[in-house]
Amino acid sequence: MSRLRLGEILVQQGLINESQLEQSIAAQKQQRGRIGEVLIRLGFVRELDIVVALAKQLSVPYVSKESGLLKPQSPEILTLVPKDFAQKNFVLPLSLNNNSLTCAIFDPLDLLLIDNLRKITGRDINLVLATKKDIAQSTEEWYSKEGKSALSEAVQDTYDVSPKDEVHIERKHETELSIDKLIERAEEAPVVKLVDLIIRQAIDQRASDIHIESYKDKISLRYRVDGALCELPPPARHLLLPIISRIKILAKLDIAEKRLPQDGAIIAKLEDRTVDLRISTIPTVWGEKVVMRILDKGAIELDIATLGFDQGQLDSIRKAIKAPFGLVFVTGPTGSGKSTTLYSSLSEIIDSTKNIMTCEDPVEYRLNGVNQVQVRPEIGLTFASALRSFLRQDPDIIMVGEVRDMETAQICVRAALTGHLVLSTLHTNDAASAVTRLIDIGIPSYLLTPSLVLVIAQRLARKLCPQCKEAYEPSAEQLGKIKIKSDLIYRAKGCEKCNHTGYKGRMVVSEVLLVDDVIKKIIGTTSSYTDIRDAAQKNGMSTLFETGIKKVEAGITSLDEILSVTLT
Repeated sequence: MSRLRLGEILVQQGLINESQLEQSIAAQKQQRGRIGEVLIRLGFVRELDIVVALAKQLSVPYVSKESGLLKPQSPEILTLVPKDFAQKNFVLPLSLNNNSLTCAIFDPLDLLLIDNLRKITGRDINLVLATKKDIAQSTEEWYSKEGKSALSEAVQDTYDVSPKDEVHIERKHETELSIDKLIERAEEAPVVKLVDLIIRQAIDQRASDIHIESYKDKISLRYRVDGALCELPPPARHLLLPIISRIKILAKLDIAEKRLPQDGAIIAKLEDRTVDLRISTIPTVWGEKVVMRILDKGAIELDIATLGFDQGQLDSIRKAIKAPFGLVFVTGPTGSGKSTTLYSSLSEIIDSTKNIMTCEDPVEYRLNGVNQVQVRPEIGLTFASALRSFLRQDPDIIMVGEVRDMETAQICVRAALTGHLVLSTLHTNDAASAVTRLIDIGIPSYLLTPSLVLVIAQRLARKLCPQCKEAYEPSAEQLGKIKIKSDLIYRAKGCEKCNHTGYKGRMVVSEVLLVDDVIKKIIGTTSSYTDIRDAAQKNGMSTLFETGIKKVEAGITSLDEILSVTLT
Protein backbone atom coordinates (compact mmCIF):
# COMPACT_ATOMS: atom_id res chain seq x y z
CA MET A 1 0.00 0.00 0.00
CA SER A 2 1.35 3.43 -0.91
CA ARG A 3 1.97 5.85 1.91
CA LEU A 4 -0.92 8.28 2.51
CA ARG A 5 -0.31 11.99 2.93
CA LEU A 6 -2.05 14.06 5.57
CA GLY A 7 -3.37 16.60 3.06
CA GLU A 8 -4.89 13.85 0.92
CA ILE A 9 -6.60 12.30 3.97
CA LEU A 10 -8.12 15.64 5.00
CA VAL A 11 -9.39 16.26 1.46
CA GLN A 12 -10.88 12.76 1.29
CA GLN A 13 -12.78 13.36 4.51
CA GLY A 14 -14.05 16.77 3.42
CA LEU A 15 -12.23 18.78 6.09
CA ILE A 16 -10.41 20.91 3.52
CA ASN A 17 -10.72 21.37 -0.24
CA GLU A 18 -8.10 21.12 -2.98
CA SER A 19 -7.67 24.89 -3.10
CA GLN A 20 -6.91 25.08 0.62
CA LEU A 21 -4.45 22.21 0.30
CA GLU A 22 -2.64 23.98 -2.55
CA GLN A 23 -2.48 27.21 -0.52
CA SER A 24 -1.06 25.29 2.44
CA ILE A 25 1.59 23.55 0.32
CA ALA A 26 2.63 26.92 -1.13
CA ALA A 27 2.84 28.40 2.38
CA GLN A 28 4.80 25.36 3.58
CA LYS A 29 7.47 25.90 0.88
CA GLN A 30 7.95 29.49 2.09
CA GLN A 31 7.62 29.03 5.84
CA ARG A 32 8.80 25.42 6.23
CA GLY A 33 7.26 23.19 8.90
CA ARG A 34 4.88 20.24 8.64
CA ILE A 35 1.79 20.50 6.48
CA GLY A 36 -0.47 19.91 9.51
CA GLU A 37 1.07 22.86 11.37
CA VAL A 38 0.59 25.06 8.31
CA LEU A 39 -3.07 24.04 7.94
CA ILE A 40 -3.73 24.88 11.59
CA ARG A 41 -1.85 28.18 11.33
CA LEU A 42 -3.91 29.20 8.30
CA GLY A 43 -7.11 28.37 10.19
CA PHE A 44 -8.30 25.71 7.75
CA VAL A 45 -8.52 22.94 10.40
CA ARG A 46 -8.15 22.43 14.13
CA GLU A 47 -5.60 20.13 15.71
CA LEU A 48 -8.45 17.92 16.91
CA ASP A 49 -9.82 17.67 13.36
CA ILE A 50 -6.48 16.33 12.13
CA VAL A 51 -6.16 13.69 14.86
CA VAL A 52 -9.77 12.47 14.49
CA ALA A 53 -9.38 12.31 10.68
CA LEU A 54 -6.16 10.29 10.94
CA ALA A 55 -7.72 7.95 13.51
CA LYS A 56 -10.69 7.33 11.25
CA GLN A 57 -8.65 6.89 8.07
CA LEU A 58 -6.02 4.60 9.62
CA SER A 59 -8.38 2.74 12.01
CA VAL A 60 -6.27 3.79 15.01
CA PRO A 61 -8.00 4.56 18.37
CA TYR A 62 -8.33 8.19 19.43
CA VAL A 63 -8.03 9.05 23.14
CA SER A 64 -8.31 12.32 25.04
CA LYS A 65 -7.09 13.51 28.42
CA GLU A 66 -10.67 13.94 29.58
CA SER A 67 -11.43 10.28 28.88
CA GLY A 68 -8.92 9.20 31.54
CA LEU A 69 -7.23 6.85 29.04
CA LEU A 70 -4.16 9.04 28.54
CA LYS A 71 -2.53 7.54 31.62
CA PRO A 72 0.48 5.20 31.92
CA GLN A 73 -0.25 1.69 33.14
CA SER A 74 2.51 1.93 35.75
CA PRO A 75 5.46 4.19 36.68
CA GLU A 76 7.84 1.59 35.21
CA ILE A 77 6.37 2.18 31.74
CA LEU A 78 7.82 5.70 31.77
CA THR A 79 11.37 4.38 32.08
CA LEU A 80 11.11 2.92 28.56
CA VAL A 81 10.93 6.36 26.93
CA PRO A 82 13.00 9.23 28.41
CA LYS A 83 11.12 12.39 29.35
CA ASP A 84 13.05 14.71 27.07
CA PHE A 85 12.44 12.45 24.05
CA ALA A 86 8.75 12.10 24.94
CA GLN A 87 8.28 15.87 25.33
CA LYS A 88 10.14 16.76 22.16
CA ASN A 89 8.28 14.25 19.99
CA PHE A 90 4.85 14.33 21.68
CA VAL A 91 4.90 10.69 22.75
CA LEU A 92 3.50 9.12 25.93
CA PRO A 93 4.02 5.40 26.73
CA LEU A 94 0.79 3.93 28.13
CA SER A 95 0.94 0.16 28.53
CA LEU A 96 3.05 -2.93 27.89
CA ASN A 97 1.54 -6.21 26.76
CA ASN A 98 4.14 -8.95 26.21
CA ASN A 99 6.54 -7.26 23.77
CA SER A 100 4.05 -4.67 22.46
CA LEU A 101 4.28 -1.13 23.86
CA THR A 102 1.24 1.09 23.36
CA CYS A 103 2.11 4.76 22.94
CA ALA A 104 0.01 7.86 22.43
CA ILE A 105 1.29 9.82 19.47
CA PHE A 106 0.14 12.82 17.45
CA ASP A 107 1.41 11.95 13.96
CA PRO A 108 1.06 8.27 12.95
CA LEU A 109 2.53 9.09 9.51
CA ASP A 110 5.91 9.95 11.10
CA LEU A 111 7.48 6.59 10.30
CA LEU A 112 10.94 7.76 11.38
CA LEU A 113 9.68 8.60 14.87
CA ILE A 114 7.93 5.23 15.17
CA ASP A 115 11.09 3.45 14.04
CA ASN A 116 13.15 5.40 16.59
CA LEU A 117 10.67 4.45 19.32
CA ARG A 118 11.08 0.81 18.35
CA LYS A 119 14.87 1.09 18.60
CA ILE A 120 14.82 2.99 21.92
CA THR A 121 12.42 0.65 23.67
CA GLY A 122 13.30 -2.63 22.00
CA ARG A 123 9.56 -3.29 21.68
CA ASP A 124 6.96 -3.47 18.96
CA ILE A 125 4.99 -0.22 18.90
CA ASN A 126 1.19 -0.09 19.06
CA LEU A 127 -0.38 3.35 18.53
CA VAL A 128 -3.25 5.39 19.86
CA LEU A 129 -3.78 8.99 18.74
CA ALA A 130 -4.16 12.14 20.80
CA THR A 131 -3.74 15.89 20.29
CA LYS A 132 -0.38 17.54 20.96
CA LYS A 133 -1.98 19.59 23.73
CA ASP A 134 -3.28 16.52 25.58
CA ILE A 135 -0.02 14.60 25.13
CA ALA A 136 2.07 17.54 26.33
CA GLN A 137 -0.06 18.06 29.44
CA SER A 138 -0.15 14.35 30.27
CA THR A 139 3.59 13.96 29.68
CA GLU A 140 4.37 16.82 32.06
CA GLU A 141 1.94 15.50 34.64
CA TRP A 142 3.03 11.88 34.76
CA TYR A 143 6.77 12.33 34.28
CA SER A 144 6.79 15.04 36.96
CA LYS A 145 5.24 12.62 39.42
CA GLU A 146 8.01 10.13 38.93
CA GLY A 147 10.79 12.68 38.37
CA LYS A 148 13.27 12.07 35.60
CA SER A 149 13.37 8.53 34.32
CA ALA A 150 16.30 6.42 35.41
CA LEU A 151 17.39 6.19 31.79
CA SER A 152 17.43 9.97 31.39
CA GLU A 153 19.47 10.38 34.59
CA ALA A 154 22.01 7.80 33.45
CA VAL A 155 22.84 9.66 30.27
CA GLN A 156 22.37 13.27 31.34
CA ASP A 157 26.08 13.88 31.94
CA THR A 158 27.00 12.52 28.50
CA TYR A 159 24.71 14.88 26.61
CA ASP A 160 26.26 18.26 27.32
CA VAL A 161 29.67 17.74 25.74
CA SER A 162 31.54 20.96 25.12
CA PRO A 163 34.10 21.30 22.34
CA LYS A 164 36.77 21.96 24.95
CA ASP A 165 36.21 18.61 26.64
CA GLU A 166 35.33 16.64 23.55
CA VAL A 167 38.40 14.43 23.07
CA HIS A 168 38.63 13.35 26.72
CA ILE A 169 34.92 12.79 27.16
CA GLU A 170 34.36 10.98 23.89
CA ARG A 171 37.23 8.61 24.49
CA LYS A 172 35.84 7.86 27.95
CA HIS A 173 32.08 7.72 27.32
CA GLU A 174 31.64 7.06 23.61
CA THR A 175 30.39 3.51 24.14
CA GLU A 176 28.13 4.65 27.01
CA LEU A 177 26.03 7.08 24.98
CA SER A 178 22.49 5.73 24.98
CA ILE A 179 20.48 5.27 21.82
CA ASP A 180 17.90 7.89 22.72
CA LYS A 181 20.60 10.52 23.27
CA LEU A 182 22.23 9.72 19.94
CA ILE A 183 18.85 10.05 18.24
CA GLU A 184 18.08 13.25 20.13
CA ARG A 185 21.38 14.86 19.23
CA ALA A 186 21.07 13.68 15.63
CA GLU A 187 17.65 15.33 15.33
CA GLU A 188 18.70 18.71 16.71
CA ALA A 189 18.15 21.48 14.17
CA PRO A 190 21.87 22.40 13.73
CA VAL A 191 22.84 18.77 13.03
CA VAL A 192 19.93 18.24 10.64
CA LYS A 193 20.84 21.42 8.75
CA LEU A 194 24.53 20.51 8.71
CA VAL A 195 23.96 17.04 7.22
CA ASP A 196 21.54 18.51 4.67
CA LEU A 197 24.13 21.15 3.76
CA ILE A 198 26.92 18.58 3.35
CA ILE A 199 24.77 16.51 0.97
CA ARG A 200 23.37 19.50 -0.92
CA GLN A 201 26.77 21.12 -1.40
CA ALA A 202 28.23 17.83 -2.67
CA ILE A 203 25.44 17.51 -5.23
CA ASP A 204 25.89 21.14 -6.31
CA GLN A 205 29.64 20.57 -6.79
CA ARG A 206 28.98 17.43 -8.90
CA ALA A 207 30.69 15.18 -6.34
CA SER A 208 30.42 11.42 -6.78
CA ASP A 209 31.28 10.56 -3.16
CA ILE A 210 31.29 12.19 0.29
CA HIS A 211 33.90 10.99 2.83
CA ILE A 212 33.40 11.77 6.53
CA GLU A 213 36.37 10.47 8.52
CA SER A 214 37.27 10.53 12.20
CA TYR A 215 40.74 11.23 13.59
CA LYS A 216 42.07 11.85 17.09
CA ASP A 217 41.39 15.56 17.23
CA LYS A 218 39.41 16.39 14.09
CA ILE A 219 36.89 15.35 11.46
CA SER A 220 37.91 15.14 7.83
CA LEU A 221 35.29 16.07 5.21
CA ARG A 222 36.18 15.35 1.58
CA TYR A 223 34.30 15.30 -1.72
CA ARG A 224 35.36 13.30 -4.76
CA VAL A 225 34.87 15.64 -7.72
CA ASP A 226 35.84 14.52 -11.23
CA GLY A 227 37.66 11.54 -9.75
CA ALA A 228 39.86 13.51 -7.32
CA LEU A 229 39.31 13.94 -3.59
CA CYS A 230 39.28 17.52 -2.34
CA GLU A 231 39.18 18.56 1.31
CA LEU A 232 36.63 20.98 2.71
CA PRO A 233 36.49 22.86 6.03
CA PRO A 234 35.23 20.17 8.45
CA PRO A 235 32.66 20.44 11.28
CA ALA A 236 33.80 20.52 14.92
CA ARG A 237 35.04 17.18 16.30
CA HIS A 238 32.29 16.95 18.93
CA LEU A 239 29.67 16.81 16.14
CA LEU A 240 30.96 13.48 14.77
CA LEU A 241 28.55 11.22 16.66
CA PRO A 242 25.45 13.35 15.94
CA ILE A 243 26.35 13.61 12.24
CA ILE A 244 26.93 9.87 11.84
CA SER A 245 23.78 9.09 13.83
CA ARG A 246 21.74 11.43 11.65
CA ILE A 247 23.06 9.75 8.48
CA LYS A 248 22.34 6.30 9.95
CA ILE A 249 18.78 7.29 10.84
CA LEU A 250 18.16 8.56 7.30
CA ALA A 251 19.66 5.38 5.84
CA LYS A 252 17.67 3.14 8.24
CA LEU A 253 20.83 1.69 9.77
CA ASP A 254 21.36 0.54 13.36
CA ILE A 255 22.73 3.57 15.19
CA ALA A 256 23.76 1.44 18.17
CA GLU A 257 26.03 -0.81 16.05
CA LYS A 258 29.48 0.76 15.80
CA ARG A 259 31.64 -2.37 15.66
CA LEU A 260 30.57 -3.72 12.25
CA PRO A 261 30.35 -2.20 8.76
CA GLN A 262 26.84 -1.32 7.58
CA ASP A 263 25.30 -0.45 4.21
CA GLY A 264 22.15 1.50 3.49
CA ALA A 265 20.56 4.03 1.17
CA ILE A 266 19.00 7.50 1.28
CA ILE A 267 16.73 9.13 -1.27
CA ALA A 268 17.34 12.88 -1.34
CA LYS A 269 14.66 15.01 -2.97
CA LEU A 270 15.77 18.25 -4.56
CA GLU A 271 13.50 20.83 -6.15
CA ASP A 272 13.50 19.26 -9.59
CA ARG A 273 14.87 15.75 -9.18
CA THR A 274 15.55 12.81 -6.88
CA VAL A 275 19.08 11.74 -5.98
CA ASP A 276 19.99 8.29 -4.62
CA LEU A 277 22.75 8.00 -2.03
CA ARG A 278 24.43 4.69 -1.14
CA ILE A 279 25.69 4.77 2.45
CA SER A 280 28.60 2.72 3.79
CA THR A 281 29.94 2.87 7.35
CA ILE A 282 33.04 1.16 8.71
CA PRO A 283 34.64 1.26 12.20
CA THR A 284 38.10 2.81 12.55
CA VAL A 285 40.31 3.30 15.60
CA TRP A 286 39.04 6.89 16.08
CA GLY A 287 35.36 6.26 15.34
CA GLU A 288 33.23 5.38 12.37
CA LYS A 289 33.92 6.49 8.82
CA VAL A 290 31.02 7.17 6.47
CA VAL A 291 31.15 7.23 2.68
CA MET A 292 28.11 8.37 0.70
CA ARG A 293 28.06 7.48 -3.00
CA ILE A 294 25.93 9.99 -4.91
CA LEU A 295 23.93 8.59 -7.82
CA ASP A 296 22.49 11.67 -9.47
CA LYS A 297 20.77 10.60 -12.66
CA GLY A 298 19.74 14.21 -13.31
CA ALA A 299 23.40 15.26 -13.48
CA ILE A 300 24.31 12.62 -16.06
CA GLU A 301 23.02 12.78 -19.60
CA LEU A 302 22.59 9.17 -20.69
CA ASP A 303 23.45 9.92 -24.29
CA ILE A 304 26.26 7.86 -25.73
CA ALA A 305 27.11 10.64 -28.20
CA THR A 306 28.07 13.02 -25.35
CA LEU A 307 30.35 10.70 -23.38
CA GLY A 308 33.54 11.37 -25.37
CA PHE A 309 33.71 8.69 -28.06
CA ASP A 310 34.91 9.90 -31.45
CA GLN A 311 32.71 9.43 -34.50
CA GLY A 312 34.36 6.23 -35.73
CA GLN A 313 34.04 4.64 -32.29
CA LEU A 314 30.41 5.75 -32.05
CA ASP A 315 29.61 4.15 -35.39
CA SER A 316 31.13 0.83 -34.26
CA ILE A 317 29.29 0.90 -30.93
CA ARG A 318 25.93 1.73 -32.51
CA LYS A 319 26.37 -1.03 -35.07
CA ALA A 320 27.09 -3.55 -32.30
CA ILE A 321 24.25 -2.60 -29.93
CA LYS A 322 21.73 -2.68 -32.77
CA ALA A 323 22.78 -6.18 -33.80
CA PRO A 324 20.13 -8.86 -33.19
CA PHE A 325 22.47 -10.97 -31.03
CA GLY A 326 26.02 -11.16 -29.72
CA LEU A 327 28.25 -10.19 -26.80
CA VAL A 328 29.31 -6.59 -26.10
CA PHE A 329 31.77 -5.95 -23.27
CA VAL A 330 32.88 -2.71 -21.61
CA THR A 331 36.16 -3.07 -19.72
CA GLY A 332 38.22 -0.91 -17.41
CA PRO A 333 39.09 -0.44 -13.74
CA THR A 334 36.60 0.53 -11.03
CA GLY A 335 35.36 4.08 -11.52
CA SER A 336 36.05 4.23 -15.24
CA GLY A 337 32.44 4.90 -16.25
CA LYS A 338 31.57 1.40 -17.49
CA SER A 339 28.05 1.47 -16.03
CA THR A 340 27.30 4.86 -17.56
CA THR A 341 28.37 3.59 -20.98
CA LEU A 342 26.10 0.55 -20.60
CA TYR A 343 23.15 2.66 -19.45
CA SER A 344 23.69 5.09 -22.31
CA SER A 345 23.81 2.20 -24.77
CA LEU A 346 20.56 0.81 -23.39
CA SER A 347 18.94 4.26 -23.53
CA GLU A 348 19.70 4.38 -27.25
CA ILE A 349 18.07 1.03 -28.02
CA ILE A 350 15.05 1.09 -25.65
CA ASP A 351 12.03 0.17 -27.73
CA SER A 352 8.53 -0.97 -26.82
CA THR A 353 8.97 -3.87 -29.24
CA LYS A 354 11.93 -5.25 -27.25
CA ASN A 355 12.04 -6.98 -23.87
CA ILE A 356 15.12 -5.58 -22.11
CA MET A 357 16.26 -7.11 -18.80
CA THR A 358 19.19 -6.24 -16.53
CA CYS A 359 20.74 -7.80 -13.42
CA GLU A 360 22.92 -5.37 -11.49
CA ASP A 361 24.73 -4.95 -8.19
CA PRO A 362 23.51 -2.38 -7.35
CA VAL A 363 20.87 -0.90 -9.66
CA GLU A 364 22.42 2.54 -10.02
CA TYR A 365 19.93 4.27 -12.32
CA ARG A 366 16.34 3.36 -13.07
CA LEU A 367 15.39 3.29 -16.73
CA ASN A 368 11.82 3.40 -18.00
CA GLY A 369 11.03 0.50 -20.29
CA VAL A 370 13.73 -1.75 -18.77
CA ASN A 371 13.16 -4.63 -16.32
CA GLN A 372 15.95 -4.16 -13.74
CA VAL A 373 16.82 -6.78 -11.11
CA GLN A 374 18.93 -6.14 -8.01
CA VAL A 375 21.37 -9.00 -7.30
CA ARG A 376 21.13 -10.32 -3.71
CA PRO A 377 23.72 -13.07 -3.14
CA GLU A 378 22.73 -13.50 0.52
CA ILE A 379 19.41 -15.06 -0.56
CA GLY A 380 20.80 -16.89 -3.58
CA LEU A 381 19.95 -14.28 -6.23
CA THR A 382 23.32 -14.15 -7.97
CA PHE A 383 24.20 -12.96 -11.47
CA ALA A 384 24.14 -16.56 -12.66
CA SER A 385 20.79 -17.47 -11.08
CA ALA A 386 19.19 -14.26 -12.36
CA LEU A 387 20.50 -14.93 -15.87
CA ARG A 388 19.10 -18.47 -15.87
CA SER A 389 15.68 -17.02 -15.01
CA PHE A 390 16.06 -14.29 -17.64
CA LEU A 391 16.34 -16.90 -20.38
CA ARG A 392 12.84 -18.10 -19.45
CA GLN A 393 11.47 -14.54 -19.62
CA ASP A 394 11.61 -14.19 -23.42
CA PRO A 395 14.30 -11.45 -23.46
CA ASP A 396 15.62 -9.64 -26.51
CA ILE A 397 18.42 -7.73 -24.77
CA ILE A 398 20.17 -8.63 -21.51
CA MET A 399 22.53 -6.47 -19.50
CA VAL A 400 24.70 -8.08 -16.80
CA GLY A 401 26.40 -5.80 -14.31
CA GLU A 402 29.65 -7.76 -14.33
CA VAL A 403 31.02 -11.12 -15.45
CA ARG A 404 32.84 -12.39 -12.37
CA ASP A 405 32.94 -16.17 -12.75
CA MET A 406 32.79 -19.01 -15.24
CA GLU A 407 29.10 -19.78 -14.66
CA THR A 408 27.99 -16.21 -15.42
CA ALA A 409 30.31 -16.06 -18.47
CA GLN A 410 28.98 -19.36 -19.81
CA ILE A 411 25.34 -18.23 -19.53
CA CYS A 412 26.17 -14.93 -21.26
CA VAL A 413 27.83 -16.75 -24.15
CA ARG A 414 24.97 -19.25 -24.41
CA ALA A 415 22.43 -16.39 -24.46
CA ALA A 416 24.38 -14.60 -27.19
CA LEU A 417 24.56 -17.78 -29.28
CA THR A 418 20.80 -18.39 -28.96
CA GLY A 419 19.73 -15.06 -30.40
CA HIS A 420 20.05 -12.50 -27.60
CA LEU A 421 22.09 -9.30 -27.40
CA VAL A 422 24.11 -9.39 -24.15
CA LEU A 423 25.92 -6.36 -22.68
CA SER A 424 28.25 -6.66 -19.70
CA THR A 425 31.50 -5.47 -18.07
CA LEU A 426 34.89 -6.97 -17.31
CA HIS A 427 37.88 -5.76 -15.31
CA THR A 428 40.73 -5.68 -17.84
CA ASN A 429 43.29 -3.03 -18.78
CA ASP A 430 42.53 -2.88 -22.49
CA ALA A 431 40.20 -4.30 -25.13
CA ALA A 432 42.40 -7.16 -26.35
CA SER A 433 42.83 -8.41 -22.77
CA ALA A 434 39.07 -9.06 -22.56
CA VAL A 435 39.42 -12.00 -24.96
CA THR A 436 42.21 -13.66 -23.01
CA ARG A 437 40.36 -13.00 -19.72
CA LEU A 438 37.24 -14.78 -20.96
CA ILE A 439 39.30 -17.74 -22.13
CA ASP A 440 41.12 -17.81 -18.77
CA ILE A 441 37.74 -17.83 -17.00
CA GLY A 442 36.86 -20.98 -18.92
CA ILE A 443 35.08 -19.99 -22.15
CA PRO A 444 36.31 -22.13 -25.08
CA SER A 445 37.55 -20.09 -28.04
CA TYR A 446 35.18 -21.94 -30.39
CA LEU A 447 32.22 -20.50 -28.43
CA LEU A 448 33.74 -17.03 -28.10
CA THR A 449 34.41 -16.67 -31.83
CA PRO A 450 30.78 -16.66 -33.01
CA SER A 451 29.41 -14.76 -29.97
CA LEU A 452 31.78 -11.82 -29.33
CA VAL A 453 30.85 -8.67 -31.29
CA LEU A 454 32.58 -5.68 -29.64
CA VAL A 455 34.86 -4.76 -26.74
CA ILE A 456 35.17 -1.21 -25.39
CA ALA A 457 38.07 -0.40 -23.06
CA GLN A 458 37.79 2.98 -21.36
CA ARG A 459 39.05 5.42 -18.76
CA LEU A 460 37.66 8.71 -17.48
CA ALA A 461 39.82 11.79 -18.02
CA ARG A 462 39.12 15.23 -16.59
CA LYS A 463 38.28 18.00 -19.04
CA LEU A 464 40.09 21.32 -18.82
CA CYS A 465 38.05 24.20 -17.46
CA PRO A 466 37.13 26.27 -20.54
CA GLN A 467 37.25 29.49 -18.50
CA CYS A 468 40.85 29.30 -17.36
CA LYS A 469 42.79 26.77 -19.45
CA GLU A 470 45.98 28.25 -20.81
CA ALA A 471 47.89 27.46 -23.97
CA TYR A 472 51.60 26.65 -23.94
CA GLU A 473 54.24 25.08 -26.13
CA PRO A 474 55.52 21.84 -24.60
CA SER A 475 59.26 21.33 -24.55
CA ALA A 476 61.01 18.41 -26.21
CA GLU A 477 61.92 17.15 -22.74
CA GLN A 478 58.24 17.11 -21.69
CA LEU A 479 57.15 15.32 -24.83
CA GLY A 480 59.90 12.72 -24.98
CA LYS A 481 58.80 10.23 -27.65
CA ILE A 482 55.21 11.49 -27.69
CA LYS A 483 54.20 12.91 -31.06
CA ILE A 484 51.72 15.79 -31.02
CA LYS A 485 50.56 17.41 -34.25
CA SER A 486 49.67 20.76 -32.65
CA ASP A 487 52.38 23.28 -31.71
CA LEU A 488 50.30 24.62 -28.81
CA ILE A 489 48.42 22.51 -26.29
CA TYR A 490 46.56 23.47 -23.12
CA ARG A 491 47.17 22.93 -19.41
CA ALA A 492 45.23 23.47 -16.20
CA LYS A 493 45.39 26.80 -14.41
CA GLY A 494 42.47 27.16 -11.95
CA CYS A 495 39.72 29.68 -11.28
CA GLU A 496 36.57 30.11 -9.20
CA LYS A 497 34.45 28.32 -11.82
CA CYS A 498 36.41 25.09 -11.33
CA ASN A 499 37.21 25.50 -7.61
CA HIS A 500 40.81 26.29 -8.61
CA THR A 501 41.46 22.75 -9.88
CA GLY A 502 41.79 23.69 -13.56
CA TYR A 503 39.37 20.92 -14.54
CA LYS A 504 35.61 20.73 -14.86
CA GLY A 505 33.78 17.56 -15.88
CA ARG A 506 35.05 14.28 -17.26
CA MET A 507 34.92 12.39 -20.54
CA VAL A 508 35.57 8.90 -21.83
CA VAL A 509 38.96 8.02 -23.30
CA SER A 510 38.55 4.69 -25.04
CA GLU A 511 39.62 2.06 -27.50
CA VAL A 512 36.93 0.15 -29.39
CA LEU A 513 37.74 -3.33 -30.66
CA LEU A 514 35.32 -4.44 -33.39
CA VAL A 515 35.50 -8.22 -33.69
CA ASP A 516 35.70 -8.74 -37.47
CA ASP A 517 36.58 -11.86 -39.43
CA VAL A 518 40.33 -11.31 -38.93
CA ILE A 519 39.99 -11.04 -35.15
CA LYS A 520 37.66 -14.05 -35.07
CA LYS A 521 40.23 -16.13 -36.93
CA ILE A 522 42.94 -15.19 -34.41
CA ILE A 523 40.64 -15.99 -31.47
CA GLY A 524 39.81 -19.35 -33.00
CA THR A 525 43.45 -20.30 -33.55
CA THR A 526 46.06 -18.73 -31.27
CA SER A 527 43.97 -16.43 -29.00
CA SER A 528 47.20 -14.43 -28.61
CA TYR A 529 46.78 -11.06 -26.89
CA THR A 530 49.55 -9.51 -28.99
CA ASP A 531 48.14 -10.85 -32.25
CA ILE A 532 44.64 -9.58 -31.40
CA ARG A 533 45.92 -6.12 -30.45
CA ASP A 534 48.15 -5.79 -33.53
CA ALA A 535 45.39 -6.91 -35.89
CA ALA A 536 42.90 -4.47 -34.33
CA GLN A 537 45.36 -1.57 -34.71
CA LYS A 538 46.00 -2.48 -38.34
CA ASN A 539 42.23 -2.42 -38.79
CA GLY A 540 42.12 1.19 -37.53
CA MET A 541 41.63 0.84 -33.77
CA SER A 542 43.09 3.74 -31.77
CA THR A 543 44.58 2.70 -28.43
CA LEU A 544 43.64 4.41 -25.18
CA PHE A 545 46.77 6.53 -25.35
CA GLU A 546 46.28 7.49 -28.99
CA THR A 547 42.66 8.50 -28.33
CA GLY A 548 43.82 10.58 -25.37
CA ILE A 549 46.47 12.39 -27.42
CA LYS A 550 43.80 13.37 -29.96
CA LYS A 551 41.85 15.01 -27.13
CA VAL A 552 45.01 16.82 -25.98
CA GLU A 553 45.52 18.14 -29.52
CA ALA A 554 41.90 19.31 -29.58
CA GLY A 555 42.44 21.29 -26.35
CA ILE A 556 39.87 19.27 -24.40
CA THR A 557 42.25 17.94 -21.76
CA SER A 558 45.86 18.20 -20.69
CA LEU A 559 48.84 16.01 -21.50
CA ASP A 560 49.45 15.36 -17.79
CA GLU A 561 45.88 14.08 -17.38
CA ILE A 562 46.12 11.69 -20.32
CA LEU A 563 49.46 10.35 -19.13
CA SER A 564 48.00 9.72 -15.67
CA VAL A 565 44.90 7.83 -16.84
CA THR A 566 46.27 5.83 -19.79
CA LEU A 567 49.76 4.85 -18.67
CA THR A 568 48.84 3.46 -15.24
